[in-house]
Parts: sequence; C-alpha cells; structure tokens
Amino acid sequence: MPRRRRRTRATRPSSRRSPPLPPPRRRASRLPSEPIRSCAGCGRRAPKRELVRFVARDGALTPGPVLEGRGVYTCRRLACFERAAANRGFARTLRRTVRIDPTLTRLYTGVDG
Repeated sequence: MPRRRRRTRATRPSSRRSPPLPPPRRRASRLPSEPIRSCAGCGRRAPKRELVRFVARDGALTPGPVLEGRGVYTCRRLACFERAAANRGFARTLRRTVRIDPTLTRLYTGVDG
C-alpha cells in the first residue's frame, strides 16, 4: 500500500494568485443594430439594406426583399451578380440548383425592357 504524503504547511494564498484582471471593456453600442449579410459574388459583408435579395421559387431565381424561403444576397453591382451566377454562388448559398433568367441583369443596369 502506497504511503500517503504528509501535509505540509501551505504557503500564503496571496503569493500564488495571479495579478488582478483589468475591468472588462464595454463595447460601443450601436443602436439599433442592423443585420449584416454577405454578397454571393464578391463575399463582401454589408448591411442588409445595401444588398439585393433573391430566393429560389420553383427552381428559378426570384428577386424580392421579403419573399419566403432561404435568401441569397448580392451587392448592387452587375459584376457581383455575374460572378455569383458564373461561380454557382446562388446555387451554393440556396442549397439547390436554380435557373437564372438573363433579364435579372436589368435590376443592376436600370434598363427597362
């Protein structure tokens, strides 16, 4: 049977303590906070109001800020929309295959057709 170690006199607790921590820093509050979303084309993070939202309806990409379902966002630049379409950014974010109507580019160019 192993021998028990004999208790030794404890050192003063204050000598073992680490120095006190500084008080926690408070974050600057931003009232009201705004949702941040990522662009499917360039990956830039921006406030939701600065981006264009799309959802997949019946397998087709449909623009709309409040449509039901999983949404995907792009910047308001045509280059971001085209990059998301070419690199499957819409399909990856929506987690399904989508058809992209070429007329959606009018949202970015401002041309009515």
